Amino acid sequence: MTAPGVVQGPDGKSRCWWAVGGAPEYLAYHDEVWGRPMRDETDLFEMLTLESFQSGLSWITILRKQENFRSAFDGWDIERIASYGRAGVERLMADASIVRNRAKIDATIANAQAVRALHDQGENLTELLWSFAPGASAAKAPASANDLPSATAESKAMAKELKRRGFRFVGPTTAYSLMQAAGLVNDHLADCDFR
Repeated sequence: MTAPGVVQGPDGKSRCWWAVGGAPEYLAYHDEVWGRPMRDETDLFEMLTLESFQSGLSWITILRKQENFRSAFDGWDIERIASYGRAGVERLMADASIVRNRAKIDATIANAQAVRALHDQGENLTELLWSFAPGASAAKAPASANDLPSATAESKAMAKELKRRGFRFVGPTTAYSLMQAAGLVNDHLADCDFR
């Protein structure tokens, strides 16, 4: 059986298989977000959080709720999230427009606090995450789904460092998904027009 590769989209452009033929939201996400380098700390925190919430769920579930998450978490204002107390957690747990998972909500607050601690040390999330990006020449363009790992040495190192810094719910697989989504690695397939 041949591994999934590129598929022609409705506009005639070749795309990674997962973006075509399924939920229409995947097309825009593939073309406009996935694999494009993110450097804004708020955008990276949002993607880190969404990838954490995705754990155990379908990405389309999270993608369809992205705006709801953004609203519920105060536009991803890291300082505000870091200061959420019990009332903030209960408000989020009562919000049916997002994924209501207490462990993931608690992790988001802890992660915002960890980002605040980075700031207190003169560091930021962008620099920390990008310090784990492999060099541009490090990886050969993947030809098919078989060439895409679920974790790498870099994502394992990132997850370990994030945990050491107080981040939660970010294991090596979630870290690698973040690296793919935020463009720290370019996992668009070799023949994808969006590579």
